[in-house]
Amino acid sequence: MSSDDKQSGEPAGGGPEQLALIRESVRKAKVPRAKPKTWRGAALAGELPVARVVVNKGVLHLDQFFDYAVPEELDEAAQPGVRVRVRFGAGAHRVRGGRREGGRLIDGFVVERRAESDYAGPLAALAGVVSPEPVLGAGLLGLARAVADRYAGSLADVLQLAVPPRNARAEAKPSPEPLPPPDAPDAGTWERYVNGSAFLGALAGGGAPRAVWTALPGPHWAAELARAVAATLASGRGALVVVPDGRSAARVDAALTALLGEGRHALLTAEAGPEKRYREWLAVRRGSVRAVVGTRAAMFAPVRDLGLVAIWDDGDSSHSEPHAPQPHAREVLVLRAAHDKCAFLAGGTGCTVEAAQLVATGWALPLVAARDQVRTAAPLVRTIGDGELARDEAARAARLPSLAWQAVREGLKSGPVLVQVPRRGYVPRLSCERCRTPARCRRCAGPLEAPREGELRCGWCGGEETGRWHCQECGGFRLRARIVGARRTAEELGRAFPAVPVRTSGRDHVLDSVPGRPALVVSTPGAEPVAEGGYAAALLLDGWAMLGRPDLRAGEEALRRWLHAASLVRGQSEGGTVVVVAEPTLRPVQALVRWDPVGHARRELSERAELGFPPVSRMAAVLGPLDAVGPFLAEAELPADAEVLGPVPLPVETPVRGAAGAGGAGARARRPGDPPVGERWERALVRVPPGSGAALAAALKSARAVRGAAGARGGAGGAGGALAQVRIRIDPADIG
Repeated sequence: MSSDDKQSGEPAGGGPEQLALIRESVRKAKVPRAKPKTWRGAALAGELPVARVVVNKGVLHLDQFFDYAVPEELDEAAQPGVRVRVRFGAGAHRVRGGRREGGRLIDGFVVERRAESDYAGPLAALAGVVSPEPVLGAGLLGLARAVADRYAGSLADVLQLAVPPRNARAEAKPSPEPLPPPDAPDAGTWERYVNGSAFLGALAGGGAPRAVWTALPGPHWAAELARAVAATLASGRGALVVVPDGRSAARVDAALTALLGEGRHALLTAEAGPEKRYREWLAVRRGSVRAVVGTRAAMFAPVRDLGLVAIWDDGDSSHSEPHAPQPHAREVLVLRAAHDKCAFLAGGTGCTVEAAQLVATGWALPLVAARDQVRTAAPLVRTIGDGELARDEAARAARLPSLAWQAVREGLKSGPVLVQVPRRGYVPRLSCERCRTPARCRRCAGPLEAPREGELRCGWCGGEETGRWHCQECGGFRLRARIVGARRTAEELGRAFPAVPVRTSGRDHVLDSVPGRPALVVSTPGAEPVAEGGYAAALLLDGWAMLGRPDLRAGEEALRRWLHAASLVRGQSEGGTVVVVAEPTLRPVQALVRWDPVGHARRELSERAELGFPPVSRMAAVLGPLDAVGPFLAEAELPADAEVLGPVPLPVETPVRGAAGAGGAGARARRPGDPPVGERWERALVRVPPGSGAALAAALKSARAVRGAAGARGGAGGAGGALAQVRIRIDPADIG
């Protein structure tokens, strides 16, 4: 083994050691079994006897290629791109009974065959070829390397995201023959957008336009994406569309099938199962299929002759990969568009600040509709602020003010009504009715919640609150809901409209669609089902709960969720009405009333430029145990223009026991990379101006690699061990 860089004959401490050099003059060994021993005495391949391998070892100090000898028996199968098994580890030089033993068997990919190695010492041999199917092409390898560098991660970690696990049955089945390119489609509803027809024409003509598309409300976005894909296929090139969830993927899949028929595109989603998904992925890699629609992992799909990369609703958190190095689908597609010189399309009913920056820098052009088209397609939006709530007797007696009740009654005369609430459950959080102080558990000071009627339980320790609760601040005995959940809202609406069916859609049970008959549909954000013919009206409740989150993106995210729900409502010309319960003077509320997401994104971008916040600046979050982040940053050779903010302690997450720990209301699903439960961690933010992002990522990656190497040598005890636990997130989506 060796790295790309020249190394001495002695291995570094903790690194992989080399086995004895295999000589061509010794006798030929038998074909390896399923778990082969070290190749001992095997003849080398006659030509290109060295295989350069990337091993599946996602630690930064081993983020390099290693050279292995290619036995003659594996010469034909060990081609660039195939999966292999190699000996890797510190036990490579142990000798037992006169036989030299190898390190641990791990997986890897052959990236190159060479005539000789840069390494001067003895090489280990490939232990075996897992499959002769070349799954890692040069293009995918280059993309993975670029993503790893941008996010201060390892190539092996990115390849685990990019190449799906092998499925032997799927691999054994031949892929269908590729179909000839279809005819270019007509513009269809793209004519509603300024330059929409020109954009489609450029795709069909082999061009590479880049656009940020603000889609009109309504059900046509999936068909419009399908037309963009069809136009790209007509030029003889491939297309890739990344959507946030399986429901969106199913809509684009149905639109493509209706437009082009079966067999012209692959659907890559987790719902398909490992065998079917791998079979579809192989069809794309083999060139049998030139178009892909899929969720987050599809951003790496190896589409041949890529002509278009598109992402829908790039502000959705599902586009951010939770596993290291946590790339965002939008940024990966931007890299692909630049590398492959292909077209780019970022679409959504809203507009993120990152998309607005692509337009502001001239990298992409806006693709929007004229204002008269917006007024025709968008519903009428009405607001209810604090002043109206204070004067409204109905709002004081119940959660819904008079205007909301009126909108529901009128809407139910002609169709279903959507009610969006910020949380699921019954009453996820409670506070004192008199002074609004959050209600806390007497045992652990955790937040009290009401998972169901008549029950009061702690969201941290899971203990049930017995006896009569009273406020420690004012002595009050009455509780009120800080945010009322979807189930409680459904009960209230059911009592107010007893003759109308009430349906709920949330994390536990998400509805894909509902009939066009009168009904009340209570949904959490992102789980709104599509109504046949559109909703007659929509209520957007507890707007303050989304706007008041301590996050840089609170306003942008609230507007995105409101626009998504309101876009399911019929247009103003058909009587569609949306009522949002939020202060009407706030910028996101005004943007919703005017239906102007682009203007809101531009103003947010301007403010962030003045304050030096992303995406104008590049930022990294550095997390680690208490008193570890500061020393780590002191050791890192940060760019001269880097600014360090913090470190500051993070809230300690208390271990949850009992019913609440089993997924009760208020329980948050943990993500990979979260601090360990119960440990005291801290976080620092490091930001640099435009142009220094690559240097920042390289500096943090190098510092973490040094700490990882020290830990592998056994020198990471005490404070060093804490430093080795430091984690890095480049351009984190959640900046509080």
